[in-house]
Amino acid sequence: MRVRFLIFYALLVVASTAAAESLRIVSYNVENLFYPDKDSLTDDGEWTPEGTRRWSFTRYYRKEENIARVLTNIGEWSGVDIIGLCEVENAMVVKRLCYTMRRGEYDFVHYDSPDRRGIDVALIYKKARIDTLQTKAIPVYLGSETTRDILYVQCVADKRDTLHLFVCHLPSQRGGAAESNWKREAAKNVLQQAVDEVLAQNPNARIIVMGDMNSAPKDDISGLRNRMATNELPATCQGTHKYQGRWVFLDQFYTSPAIDSISTVQVYDAEWIQEPDEKYLGLKPKRTYNGFQYRNGYSDHLPIVIILER
Repeated sequence: MRVRFLIFYALLVVASTAAAESLRIVSYNVENLFYPDKDSLTDDGEWTPEGTRRWSFTRYYRKEENIARVLTNIGEWSGVDIIGLCEVENAMVVKRLCYTMRRGEYDFVHYDSPDRRGIDVALIYKKARIDTLQTKAIPVYLGSETTRDILYVQCVADKRDTLHLFVCHLPSQRGGAAESNWKREAAKNVLQQAVDEVLAQNPNARIIVMGDMNSAPKDDISGLRNRMATNELPATCQGTHKYQGRWVFLDQFYTSPAIDSISTVQVYDAEWIQEPDEKYLGLKPKRTYNGFQYRNGYSDHLPIVIILER
């Protein structure tokens, strides 16, 4: 019996070590994660108790718990290591999400951006595995209009591998895809310049760009490959966002060659974070609201995952 126990224990240690070697990185547009207080500097009145959504603290806490549940299920036993978030209002909502997932295990990087509605991007990371070296918000200028900054985080994983992470939420298609395309192109030009600076210092840099690109995937960042523009996802995986019955991969990863060979990508499309699409058939992401009807869901986007085997 003792020999069997020792063999089982050894196998368990090996399995745990192997699991720890991989890095699990998630990108998730959490759709309107607002703190239910009016911010005098932004147009967030809709997401207050007095606003049209009747956004109460009870609903806000449920939203945090729902998002934490999704991320916890993606991470399984070992937990997610890095999370890029889109559509968070401020540091308070990100801090509470860290607390709700696993108290004390996570920290985050967030900067307030000039977005008119007050929504930002952020990055959450597991403190036991990730050490940040440099962080900054990279502004995107659109003349008289405002949009989210691009978040850059240089970090070290497990005291050995340097990663360069960019979290993006590019301008929306409001007003029409063609009419608004110049805004996304302007943001991608800023992103390209930032990527070029990293590659100029180290051509073998490990770079991951993640986020909601608000357009179909393209290989349009020089030096990187758009992983959603390839055929590595299962044919059953249709997209991350569904609009008027049509799925599209708005949420994307770009990776440098140093990442390509050691990584796999997937969409977390568990049925429990979706609901029947009564109008267009099939399933669709289960949102917090359908129109103004409160549904206590998750987001109108599905999370995407990249796993680095090291």
